[in-house]
Amino acid sequence: MTNAIQTLDAAERFCTERGLSLTPVRRRVLELLVEAGGPVKAYDLLSALKPGGAAQPPTVYRALDFLTRAGLAHKVEALNAYTACLNGDEHDPCTGSAELFICEACGNVDERHMHRPVMDTPEGFVITRSVIEHYGQCRKCVS
Repeated sequence: MTNAIQTLDAAERFCTERGLSLTPVRRRVLELLVEAGGPVKAYDLLSALKPGGAAQPPTVYRALDFLTRAGLAHKVEALNAYTACLNGDEHDPCTGSAELFICEACGNVDERHMHRPVMDTPEGFVITRSVIEHYGQCRKCVS
């Protein structure tokens, strides 16, 4: 749990430094993603938020939209799920491009940050974030 707290505190600092608001709902959704340790569907997040009763689907989708735009989460398109974005040991959000390696056998998603520029970009196009998904089998499932 300490790791999750450090991650959430780093996310809070990141947002504060950039004038973004990590509201209690956004923070809780990020916390659920961090605790899950893998991809989570929006409706599963909604169920986790709902025990008190008031959370509606738009609440979760707005929080996820904020988290992905801020670089604190990624949407795994193939799984229609979301995962927290942790950039190494510093728990910094992803501010550039990421590659997601998705195991088709167990569903595990491993994230790597791309540290090379995208070469074939249309003239004048400025990339703010990018996610590339690769599909295959992880080491555990290949063995």
